[in-house]
Amino acid sequence: MMRLARGQKFLALFVSGALLPLSLAPFYLWPVAILSIAVLFRTLQYQTVKQALAKSAVFGFGMFFAGVSWVYVSIHEHGFIPAPLALLATTLFCLFIALLFALPFALSALIPQKPASWLFGLPAIWVLSEWFRSWIFTGFPWLYSGYIHTETWLSGWAPIGGVLWLSFITALAAALLSQLSQPQRTQRSVKLACLAIAATVVSGYFLQQVNWTQATGKNLSVVLIQPNIDQNKKWSFAERQGILQQLQTQTEPHWGADIIIWPEAAIPATPKYVSAFLDDMDRQAKVNQTSLLTGIPIYDGRRKAYFNSVITMGTAQGQYDKTRLVPFGEYVPMASIIRGLIRFFNLPMSSFSLGETDQPLLNIAGEKVATAICYEIVYPNLVASMAREATMLLTVSNDAWFGRSIAPRQHMQMARMRALENAKPMMRGTNNGVTALVDHRGVISQQIEQFSTGELSGFIAPRTGQTLFSQTGSWPTVILMLLICAGLIARQRTAAN
Repeated sequence: MMRLARGQKFLALFVSGALLPLSLAPFYLWPVAILSIAVLFRTLQYQTVKQALAKSAVFGFGMFFAGVSWVYVSIHEHGFIPAPLALLATTLFCLFIALLFALPFALSALIPQKPASWLFGLPAIWVLSEWFRSWIFTGFPWLYSGYIHTETWLSGWAPIGGVLWLSFITALAAALLSQLSQPQRTQRSVKLACLAIAATVVSGYFLQQVNWTQATGKNLSVVLIQPNIDQNKKWSFAERQGILQQLQTQTEPHWGADIIIWPEAAIPATPKYVSAFLDDMDRQAKVNQTSLLTGIPIYDGRRKAYFNSVITMGTAQGQYDKTRLVPFGEYVPMASIIRGLIRFFNLPMSSFSLGETDQPLLNIAGEKVATAICYEIVYPNLVASMAREATMLLTVSNDAWFGRSIAPRQHMQMARMRALENAKPMMRGTNNGVTALVDHRGVISQQIEQFSTGELSGFIAPRTGQTLFSQTGSWPTVILMLLICAGLIARQRTAAN
């Protein structure tokens, strides 16, 4: 009976974790996250370190298996791995990320085992778990609970504390909910938490009205090209000329726009092999006074390295090389050992190098633009550091790797949060969606249909200035969480002595 009861508890944790992604895009059922986290917090009370790790790992496995199992699409459909092996690889990946998620929850066994401590300690640990995942092994900052507030009143706090502060508020609400079912709860702490959450929600509404940045007065015309190229044909030499011709054809009616953007790796070759095409596009862009940008792989002969880059033509200036690479997608860890073992490790363009960390901003239509390529947009501090002196944000991506899964919508939601945090408008160009223009409040002003070939024509209004988050990043929130945990652990040690 005890084994059955234990199994039921672990199943409940797994299901609770699996429900959490329903609170994020494309479902937007934000209260589900609070209920889901509350179940985890309820089970972490009166636990040993081993028990806390096991239970949080089961919860994390459910969360990631439901929320990021779209990696199966990349492995199976584009890595040409048989379905059973692709499913195994996906499961192992989710297990690994779940273990990283669980590690900080060992702290829950070290704080005082009292309702008041759980009420504030567990939310702090939750945030530290998300932060830990943002940098360990290059980071996987996906499924942050703070993203549920992209469209709630609490989004007003994003320019101050960023997504991790929103995660803390979410987790605090979950901790409060987990305590309401306990007869021995500390009334004073519960009331304090209720007041804090109520005040935060109401103040979030008023913070939404604050203009953290200022409009420059410009209104630039933008065209985002969505070519919708089949991922399995993209890197075929036989398809190259057709792809270049399609880009040219889609662009032709829009010469004269201030800005035209092609997506990540839109050109499936290094400049050496398409120099005549690039020269022609550069000439036409200059004649029409257009800033043309494209994603393209770059080979640096001096450094003997390839980079996933964005280059400029026409009236634009600069080049940006990606600084956060996707393991196994853009580089292969221990490549000398595992490359060649299976086809997945030989994906096209999987040998990129890291770009420099202090690259100058692109100059587009006379404006400074902070650029993030694909996966980089999910790193809050990285984008904040580039956005300080920028007047616009740009992100290009190729989410065709994830097929018709929920990944592109999740990716879009995270991009919107970056616009919110920095109060700067964003241009997002992709191969097959979600291609969109986002205003400085994180609202999608225009987008075109996913999985279609087309062009999005619109306007973007550059803005100057900095939000508090642009200046500090996530560090104030992280430090506060560390102080909460350190204080509670110190109190427990004092009480034990």
